[in-house]
Amino acid sequence: MSEESELLARGREVQKKLWGERVASTGGGVPAVKVAPEFFELVAKGCFGMFWSRPGLDTRSRSLVTVAQLAALGKTEELRGHLMGALNLGIKREELIEVLMQTSCYAGIPAAVNALNAAAPVLGDAPPAKP
Repeated sequence: MSEESELLARGREVQKKLWGERVASTGGGVPAVKVAPEFFELVAKGCFGMFWSRPGLDTRSRSLVTVAQLAALGKTEELRGHLMGALNLGIKREELIEVLMQTSCYAGIPAAVNALNAAAPVLGDAPPAKP
């Protein structure tokens, strides 16, 4: 198997863990896939095959880091997708809310509010259980 094929296979495996077979094989119906399908193969190879599958962090940790980064950057569309992926990995709703709230310390309250607003449809709008 060539290195490119290996990266694609590893990337698709990570995507499958996050979003299931449909997303791993078709891009999940994101409109941009129709415009630039080759871009999403590059994302699978580079982002998920090269970085997400590195041995230094497990997929769960990488998911939490990604949620925090997307929240801090205000990338709400991607954030919603990664919140769904995090839930698919078994990460608890309360943990994700804590990560989004933590964002306020380093990226500012407006970034955290924006992220929590984006998360509400994915995580539900009921208040989290008290620890």
